[in-house]
Amino acid sequence: MDRKIQILLVSGIILTLIVFLINIYAAGVLFILFAVLIMSLFIMQDSTTLPDVMVELEDDAKGILIRNSGNSDAVKIHVALVPVNIEFNIAVLAPDQINEYPLESMLSEAKAVVTFENVMGNAFSRTYNLSSTGNQNDPFKPMIPFFKWK
Repeated sequence: MDRKIQILLVSGIILTLIVFLINIYAAGVLFILFAVLIMSLFIMQDSTTLPDVMVELEDDAKGILIRNSGNSDAVKIHVALVPVNIEFNIAVLAPDQINEYPLESMLSEAKAVVTFENVMGNAFSRTYNLSSTGNQNDPFKPMIPFFKWK
């Protein structure tokens, strides 16, 4: 366990016991707040080695943008564009780094299959539909749209 989490856990227990002597309900609320804080720190530690490679088509459709929007370096990146039969490799892509791969001609539609690894050697794979008409992945699109979207 990380040293910061241990200090937070011990201080939370001591502070909860002190508040328990004053008011039991306030101690319960304080205990829940410390538990949530410690759980969120554990979740943050799990995501420190996760890269997330995204592939997009440039606005002029003459290039491919490969972006790492994760928290860790992505290594051994292999991108295959189907059905145009284009494959290329990228050695390392740091977090928030963008790599551009120029194309010889404009690309109307294709599917990009990306395989990559994190620094610990865990393999990941993603598939993206690329289209020059603007049907790109929208990060704000809800998973379950209850109302009209956009």
